[in-house]
Amino acid sequence: MSKSINLRKGFDIKVSGQAKPEVVELASETLAVKPTDFVGYGKPKMLVKEGDKVKAGTPLYYDKSLEAVKYTSPVSGEVVEVKRGAKRRLLEIKVLADKEVEYESFNKYSLPELSRLSEEEIKSQMANSGVWPHIIQRPYAVVANPAHTPKAIFVSGFDTAPLAPDFEVLFAGEEANFEAGMEVLKKLTSGKVHLNVNGQTPKVFAQAKGVEVNSVSGPHPAGNVGVQIHNIDPIGKGDLVWTVSPYGVVQIGKLFLEGKYDASRIVALTGSEVAEPKYYKTYNGASIDKLIDGKLSSKNVRIVSGNILSGEKVAKDSYVGFYDNQVTVIPEGDNYKFFGSFAPTSRLSFGRSLGLLSFLNRGKEHVLDSNINGEHRAFVQTGVMEQVLPMDIYPVYLLKAILAEDFEEMEALGIYEVAEEDFALCEFVDVSKHEVQSIIRRGIDLMLNS
Repeated sequence: MSKSINLRKGFDIKVSGQAKPEVVELASETLAVKPTDFVGYGKPKMLVKEGDKVKAGTPLYYDKSLEAVKYTSPVSGEVVEVKRGAKRRLLEIKVLADKEVEYESFNKYSLPELSRLSEEEIKSQMANSGVWPHIIQRPYAVVANPAHTPKAIFVSGFDTAPLAPDFEVLFAGEEANFEAGMEVLKKLTSGKVHLNVNGQTPKVFAQAKGVEVNSVSGPHPAGNVGVQIHNIDPIGKGDLVWTVSPYGVVQIGKLFLEGKYDASRIVALTGSEVAEPKYYKTYNGASIDKLIDGKLSSKNVRIVSGNILSGEKVAKDSYVGFYDNQVTVIPEGDNYKFFGSFAPTSRLSFGRSLGLLSFLNRGKEHVLDSNINGEHRAFVQTGVMEQVLPMDIYPVYLLKAILAEDFEEMEALGIYEVAEEDFALCEFVDVSKHEVQSIIRRGIDLMLNS
């Protein structure tokens, strides 16, 4: 039965630089697959070498910890560089794209035929084509194992993060592909497929049938799939739940309807330092330099692949993350004010600590930089984290249990239900200036490897 969830805890951060609903074609000569985008596994085995010719959907590598899942090229072209870091850690596989994309061929089906496919046929095609990494397992927020069967699958149909792209723009015209993707997902679980929307259902999701459509409302992080799982069908010890982004659902649908791995996507270029924020049609792993070239209004900037709360800081010569549908550009926070914490200010604040003017102005759009406005200090109990985390979890106690490496306490306090992004707001409001998301990932890794 569909549920209606109204979340009160959280905080909407208003930032200037929202993308206008205009889509521009962007040709990127070089694209990259970054193994570092896929957390939880770290033993990649290369299947190609520099100079090899590949097609869209050609396997580039697999992880020795999960050999069934292949990571494939987003376009056709030549492998021009295999970039490694310290201890030969694989960082990037760069492909010089052809002008016309050629595709590896996979089995193609009509929509009615999808319901007759077996679970094994579906998993095999997905794992070998490149779309399987869109399926993320909870607990641990890692790429799911095709050998497992989840109790449910969740798709968040909206995003509440700062400057989040408009799904009506991202997925315009993808109704048939989304419907096919959801039809495939229904074959992969013994339970329900949950599609969670905020108010009115976007057009692209309207044709999905046989799924549980839940209504979730509230401030950020209401759009986080982990928050939705917690409030709709919580994860207990021994449970497995899979999550898929709407873009992942669309890619799965295209794979089965068209018989090819189509990695084209729309990316929103947002932020106060972008002269004209808008949307760009490109491919997975697009070049950041090509995306921002000539489009910034200042030079001293912080570039983030994703949103400013949970995204990754990247350099101009890097590439858009596999799971990111936006790139945000904000001022670099390297300008410090003498006694800045004590001066009257209209700077954004969750509470009243920066003055009444700041508190009253938090509903307006702000130009935020990367300055954390303070230094690391004692981990104090203020109660502010509990006000922005709409989960039945004590965040400070969980963080302290992780730092103490107390496995029993971590388990009792909800480590199985969370991922880094669920604690991004906690990091934003933390007066102690801790890297909260890094601590959560440390705890997840401890549990995963125990």
